[in-house]
Amino acid sequence: MKAYSIDLREKIVKAYSQGETSVRKVASRFGVAKSFVQKLLSMNKTQGHVKPRQQGGAMKGELDGYEAQLATMIEQYPDATLLEYCEYWGTTHNHWVSTSTMCRALQKQKLTLKKRRYAAAKRKQKESKN
Repeated sequence: MKAYSIDLREKIVKAYSQGETSVRKVASRFGVAKSFVQKLLSMNKTQGHVKPRQQGGAMKGELDGYEAQLATMIEQYPDATLLEYCEYWGTTHNHWVSTSTMCRALQKQKLTLKKRRYAAAKRKQKESKN
């Protein structure tokens, strides 16, 4: 949805400040939400203008900007689990993250592999030999 024009925003603020009217009446007069009028009044009071802020934009992950360090970590410990990667990251970079955050960061760089624990893999080998 496009932002309301600056002209409309200024008219709303002016209408409220001129008259003996309520926020609800101003909102219904201009066909906007009451909360929008309240935000405009607050913005005008604190910032001195009613210009719209930038909309949208991509959300950045906690580990954005650490691509090289993540790649190095995967090279050093290719058989580690997500939990082990999180513990390693927390101890070396003093920045603790959840396993889901680590997983998303690794998927974004296409560094994920299906991993099996060493013990589970060894058990499977023994079962296949018997």
